[in-house]
Amino acid sequence: MRLVSRSRGEDLSRLDDAARAGWLYYVAGNTQDQIATKLGISRQSAQRLVSLSISAGLVKVRIDHPIANCLEASTALRERFGLKSCIVVPSDPDSSSTTLGIAEACADEMERRLLQLDPAIIAIGSGRTLKAAVERLPAMDASQHRIVSLAGSIALDGSASVYNTIFTMADVVQARHYPLALPVVMASPEEKHLLHEQKGVQTTLRLAAEADVAFVGIGELGQGAPLVEDSFVTRQDLEELEGLGAVGEIVGWAFDAEGAIIDCRYNQRVASAPIPDRRRTEVIAIAMGAFKLPGIRAAMAGGLINGLITDELTAKQLA
Repeated sequence: MRLVSRSRGEDLSRLDDAARAGWLYYVAGNTQDQIATKLGISRQSAQRLVSLSISAGLVKVRIDHPIANCLEASTALRERFGLKSCIVVPSDPDSSSTTLGIAEACADEMERRLLQLDPAIIAIGSGRTLKAAVERLPAMDASQHRIVSLAGSIALDGSASVYNTIFTMADVVQARHYPLALPVVMASPEEKHLLHEQKGVQTTLRLAAEADVAFVGIGELGQGAPLVEDSFVTRQDLEELEGLGAVGEIVGWAFDAEGAIIDCRYNQRVASAPIPDRRRTEVIAIAMGAFKLPGIRAAMAGGLINGLITDELTAKQLA
């Protein structure tokens, strides 16, 4: 457990009090009555401050005890699909969230990599789960590393993606960053090739190919596909991909049930960096939920990824 300083817009003095109460409760082991006495407040106020320390993100709690069922599920997936790494977190049966638990686990894994002293190239995709993970990173100086974006950050209408993560991550960890300032999908293959010839884009693509580790999401391809809802692809593109048997996408690249990138005009227009070679790069996917099961299974079976962070329920359905 560690205290993390981050303001969410609440009054700073109240956050200071909440941080102090959180430290006294979670680190020093004080009771709420003892906190009330030490801070000169009522027990009810102490209880509210301790609760605020959690809800405002000031306190980060880690469970150090290995949960046997999660470990067994992780081992089963590693052995079945030849994964280099697999982290399985507990599930909340009553939650409909597609990020709960795995965003925190991803942040922990990112932090572990960022704290390593040897310089590394860390590639990152985009999406809701990765954004949630990056927002949970503590501030640190990781200037020895380079952060590179795998995915474009511009929608078809020219708007910037709210789920692009590289700028947030670079600010938090103070590392050099290399965005891919392109649409996820171009209007034509010719336009894509033209923009890929730009010097800055080539630098980003080269670094992406040399990444030591990559964190990516897996998007489902259906009527509620994030790529469509976020205006990165059209309904016509989606219909084409469904007709070709696409079951998921990673940084825009659509793949089939065998985990093969589909040879089609849509993928010819994808401007994202290619998924890094798994012989060199540890490509860790962060995904959970029933809608993503076909994509997760295919990505593992086809070797598009060699690492996975998921929840217990999803892991059991995959094993």
